[in-house]
Amino acid sequence: MGCAPSIHVSQSGVIYCRDSDESNSPRQTTGVSQGPAGPLHGLFVQTDAADAIPQSRASGSPGAARARRARGELGSGSSAGSAGPAATTCRGRRRHCCSSAEAETQTSYTSVKVLLIFAKEDSQSDGFWWACDRAGYSCNIARTPESALECFLDKHHEIIVIDHRQTRNFDAEAVCRSIRATNPSEHAVILAVVSQASGNYEEASVLPLLHAGFNRRFMENSSIIACYNELIQIEHGEVLSQFKLRACNSVFTALDHCHEAIEITSDDHVIQYVNPAFERMMGYHKGELLGKELAELPKSDKNRADLLDTINTCIKKGKEWQGVYYARRKSGDSIQQHVKITPVIGQGGKIRHFVSLKKLCCSTDKNKQILKSHRDSGDNSQTESHSFRYKNRRKESIDVKSISSRGSDAPSLQNRRYPSMARIHSMTIEAPITKVINIINAAQENSPVTVAEALDRVLEILRTTELYSPQLGTKDEDPHTSDLVGGLMTDGLRRLSGNEYVFTKNVHQSHSHLAMPGTITDVPPSVAQLLDNEESWEFNIFELEAVTHKRPLVYLGLKVFSRFGVCEFLHCSETTLRAWLQVIEANYHSSNAYHNSTHAADVLHATAFFLGKERVKGSLDQLDEVAALIAATVHDVDHPGRTNSFLCNAGSELAVLYNDTAVLESHHTALAFQLTVKDSKCNIFKNIDRNHYRTLRQAIIDMVLATEMTKHFEHVNKFVNSINKPMAAEIDGSDCECSPPGKNFPENQTLIKRMMIKCADVANPCRPLDLCIEWAGRISEEYFAQTDEEKRQGLPVVMPVFDRNTCSIPKSQISFIDYFITDMFDAWDAFAHLPTLMQHLADNYKHWKTLDDLKCKSLRLPSDS
Repeated sequence: MGCAPSIHVSQSGVIYCRDSDESNSPRQTTGVSQGPAGPLHGLFVQTDAADAIPQSRASGSPGAARARRARGELGSGSSAGSAGPAATTCRGRRRHCCSSAEAETQTSYTSVKVLLIFAKEDSQSDGFWWACDRAGYSCNIARTPESALECFLDKHHEIIVIDHRQTRNFDAEAVCRSIRATNPSEHAVILAVVSQASGNYEEASVLPLLHAGFNRRFMENSSIIACYNELIQIEHGEVLSQFKLRACNSVFTALDHCHEAIEITSDDHVIQYVNPAFERMMGYHKGELLGKELAELPKSDKNRADLLDTINTCIKKGKEWQGVYYARRKSGDSIQQHVKITPVIGQGGKIRHFVSLKKLCCSTDKNKQILKSHRDSGDNSQTESHSFRYKNRRKESIDVKSISSRGSDAPSLQNRRYPSMARIHSMTIEAPITKVINIINAAQENSPVTVAEALDRVLEILRTTELYSPQLGTKDEDPHTSDLVGGLMTDGLRRLSGNEYVFTKNVHQSHSHLAMPGTITDVPPSVAQLLDNEESWEFNIFELEAVTHKRPLVYLGLKVFSRFGVCEFLHCSETTLRAWLQVIEANYHSSNAYHNSTHAADVLHATAFFLGKERVKGSLDQLDEVAALIAATVHDVDHPGRTNSFLCNAGSELAVLYNDTAVLESHHTALAFQLTVKDSKCNIFKNIDRNHYRTLRQAIIDMVLATEMTKHFEHVNKFVNSINKPMAAEIDGSDCECSPPGKNFPENQTLIKRMMIKCADVANPCRPLDLCIEWAGRISEEYFAQTDEEKRQGLPVVMPVFDRNTCSIPKSQISFIDYFITDMFDAWDAFAHLPTLMQHLADNYKHWKTLDDLKCKSLRLPSDS
């Protein structure tokens, strides 16, 4: 138990209260009358006994007073005529959490300060006092208007409670107006405590209270929980909003002093804010811009004709756009800017504003002159300080070796640190990214301030770990996209249940409905007729599935592998190839709605189609082609119809085996090679030499692992940067030193193969509409089944939107196309030239959008049903 507290009264009338073990930490209460005779309202100290304080007090009883003193609580209420204390202070208990209500307030973002203005102590003031204690708020109480105003100006309380029940002690509305006349009251919430309306009278209007400056009215209720609930609602409503407003003032102050030009527009492109840097750059005064639509401002004629449409299309989807844009100043001059436009998502996932950050490009003399006048118009001292800061930063980042030899006036910590930094910079084992960062640091040394700033941002990006993954907005903006990303691009929540998921392999399934072909020419006429069209993108894989009784992979595989000379390359017989295809297809699960051998055959067909394109054919050799066809065939073998996230959450044997990393993709490749080499009758690799086998095996593994979605954006961005952009530069005849993709660059061949199988794996949205709709139904059914099983087993639901009772399949397809498909196929089309696919993609997207606009959750329009 804690020792008894001690009370000390200073000559100025301020009371200090100390625990015996906190003698150096006084808690001050202001404006309290001197002398021990002055009773204190509810003051208690932080002792072990304090937790026994009841939530209601009996005042006026000597025994009760002695009991309160024994518990560390001092004083009782004063009568109306006594000279009670003007103000006292209380701190709620913080060491213990005795009730659920207190537990909730432990997570409060800040300590709320409350001022109670009551002329005398009664059950109502006690109710608010102990409510503050329970909520963990700091609380002051004032007896007179003068002490109330003085205390408020000192403490700046967030909540003020004024007793409005009686007028003979003080005029509550006058007190409220006097507080509202001060600047700090802008962020205060003032509560009026009013008497309960008598049954004979109508309830009074709140308008007089609002006109006096009150925010809320509280009907007299001395229940502590009623007072507590009122305070908590105020904290999480008006007080929280006031904190945000105060932060907004700081944000706008920062924007006003920002060196980048910033423009904020509404969702319909009406200008709502520009900062001084924008005014200096564009030559306008903000009064000339605010409230105007962007379309009203003059445009430069140096931009591409379709640039504005491109920008609007991008940002209307909620994506960030950045690039070079020509703007026209008020004077009529065109200036080149680096522009980044970021959509701001509000409630309901709707775009509310667009924020544009603009910096001048220094490539032209006119831009340099504007930039110079832009800098000169600012505060010279700020500019000098700004330049000095970047100059110092560049020196410190590049001239590391010389730092250790500086004078002894440098801090000892720096003297200890710099030799280590020098050793790091002199290391002979240096990663390519480190070399890039060092080159940028060196380039900053003699660069202008604006270039140094831009390079600083480049360095910030390069030092992040996720260089290729885009940043998603809040989950509220598109739950379909968020669920797809969560389900396809992560490995789940890591075994949050003790359940285990073990799937059964349908190894060597027998299919007696259709005899297996002895050779490629030994096929039924109905199958042969369908396969005559297999080189066309319009080939209907579902018709082949039907006539082969769900065995399309063997037949299509024999035809495609024969066309590309796979048996000749591998030096194996057609019988061995047929046996291998049978074993692989037997290990696909026909019970899966989507991930079955029909999907594998579809991916094989798309891969073969891509390999027939001139630019793809010219970039790969025959080993690459064979590896791609084999990878497409085995890429989902033994797929359980569940995602990686599901297997990790369920603690499956495969997830444990592969350490929750690329679980299924690792299993597909491992099992494919196990099935191939364990039996000589189906070992298609048995006759090739060891070096060829190792190269082929590595290429197959690399392509299958590329179908794992966690590195989707890494693969796409590497392809764009290493293949698309150099190719475009070569076509445009620019001076870019980047070499075009070709056979002399194995790294480029690897990127092409990865991109090819990735596009083949998810080409469903680019198929003819009927095929696209069928695939959408199948993948949705498989995700529905996973959600059902997650609920049955008590596992985390990875993709909640895929609930068969509520899911909108059109919305899910739109999200998948927007987030994963469009950019990837734009890049692949720029390389392989695929106009038919891109037209199908546009038509299919239009179909899904039409269904979504009609709020239709099915796969087809009602008129097509």
